[in-house]
Amino acid sequence: MSNPWDNTRPPSRGPGGPKGPRDPRDPREHREPRAPAAARGGQRAAPPRAARAPSREWAGDEFREAASEPAAPHAGANRSEVRLYGINAVQAVFEQRPEAIRKVYLDETRIPRFKALLAWCVKQRVGYRVVAEQDLDKLAGSQHHEGIVAEVLKSEPAALRDWLRELPPGPALALWLDGVGNPHNFGAILRSAAHFGVSAILLPNNSHLAVSGAAARVAEGGAERVPLVRMGAPAEAIDDLHEAGFALAATMVRDGMDLFDTGLPERLVYVMGAEGEGMDLKLAAACDARVSIPGTGAVESLNVAAATAVMLALWRQQRD
Repeated sequence: MSNPWDNTRPPSRGPGGPKGPRDPRDPREHREPRAPAAARGGQRAAPPRAARAPSREWAGDEFREAASEPAAPHAGANRSEVRLYGINAVQAVFEQRPEAIRKVYLDETRIPRFKALLAWCVKQRVGYRVVAEQDLDKLAGSQHHEGIVAEVLKSEPAALRDWLRELPPGPALALWLDGVGNPHNFGAILRSAAHFGVSAILLPNNSHLAVSGAAARVAEGGAERVPLVRMGAPAEAIDDLHEAGFALAATMVRDGMDLFDTGLPERLVYVMGAEGEGMDLKLAAACDARVSIPGTGAVESLNVAAATAVMLALWRQQRD
């Protein structure tokens, strides 16, 4: 098994109440109190609705109608927030950073599954609403919401040097995403990264890649388990990573060393190329080694998310 990492430097850094119209226990809707129109910038109040019959039975029907009203379109959402959807994506946010949750929309069938989340919303005065499935489609911009959508504060990437300062000594694996932009590929990469224990996703300083609703759903909770880290200029980032004891491996479609015949270092950064265009050649040349996944040649290469999973699995195998 070849070992191209002889020049790898040793690490020099240390570790671094819901209330229904009749039954106060009904969990189908909870809203925060709203200020009068004048306190909200002088907006004109909506015209009153037609009067309803005051019978007990009709009050229950009226509650259901109110809970099924369409929510505001995503275009009007706060830019510091993102709408996440999917059971595992929302559950992961609740487990990892519940304070980031701003509002929850869910189908009535999801109430039993998210009892703990709804109880937390009541305690913290965070609004939630039971809405119809077609409204969840609009909120998520997708039919793959699995019955729940949450408005969540975005998590800003850490700076590379701050992350390295806090990183404990010992084996560590990171992914440098050079031009990856497809949210489904990004979500699949996050899922694999969480599964194999990747320490961070490293983003170039000019990258617009961020966790979207689609990426978080595909990641199945992985988006909350793997931190995003923002790098500076490439040459500076490479120097910082080398100083922290990392070697860099450029992943090539062809002409790289056989990945399956290569010994991988304990502290490694895989540099993954963009979908279609592949790896930036100047960046590849600046890496410590270039590796490729051998195959039959029946297809040109693996999808970037599939290739990432293979590479992460091999590094994990060599650590065990």
